[in-house]
Amino acid sequence: MRIDLSATSWGRVVAVTVAGTAFFIAAAFFVDSFNFPSLSPEALLWAKLTDLFLPLILGGSFLFFLMWKMRQLAITQKELSIVAATDSLTAVFNRGAFSMLVEAYLNQARSHDVADAGALLIVDADHFKSINDRLGHDCGDEALKLIARTIQGQLHGADIVGRIGGEEFAVFLPGADATRSFLVAESIRLRIREADFAPGGQTCPLSVSIGGIAFSGPTTYHAMFQVADRHLYKAKSNGRDQVSFESPRNRLSGGAASTFH
Repeated sequence: MRIDLSATSWGRVVAVTVAGTAFFIAAAFFVDSFNFPSLSPEALLWAKLTDLFLPLILGGSFLFFLMWKMRQLAITQKELSIVAATDSLTAVFNRGAFSMLVEAYLNQARSHDVADAGALLIVDADHFKSINDRLGHDCGDEALKLIARTIQGQLHGADIVGRIGGEEFAVFLPGADATRSFLVAESIRLRIREADFAPGGQTCPLSVSIGGIAFSGPTTYHAMFQVADRHLYKAKSNGRDQVSFESPRNRLSGGAASTFH
């Protein structure tokens, strides 16, 4: 069985405490061993007990306390990094963390460490201002949470989602081809339209418009975002509640009828 020696694990605390204490005991015995030949049996026994228990009690306690504090610090740092990368309302990645992860994947793709393909989707809630105006910002926040959960429910594996604006989300599908990417976009659109959102018992239909691009070959996050954003504008202009999608070879579009050209 493999022991977890990560900075946040108890395995690291125990391993360092045991190894460090053993080193202290061995060092004490080594230094004191030069005096052993001149000691009486009683004094020799006392010296060996001292060399054993003094490092064990003092050194072991010190090392355990030190490693315990270091573990707490590592846990705190990890929690802070998660908080710094997470949108506080929807619990998905924030804009900075999302773009950083996408750029990291694209850099790996350029070095051929991962598949040089994937897709970027921009998901924007339709008529969101009217929800805030009619129902209040608290209900608007609940709608955003529902949209975020619905998007997450359609993703798999290494797919990631981030909130990149007030009512705007982005989805990155690493390694996905154009067909799967379009189907994911359509699935997100349909699931949100079918979502049961009735704050205070008042039914409030939700819908989203989605612009997307699939890539195959070297690209950048900025270049993909520009194309996906252009398609989002197209979906909005054509009546909302639809997907406008561009693949490396052709354009795909889908609305209520979910057509795939």
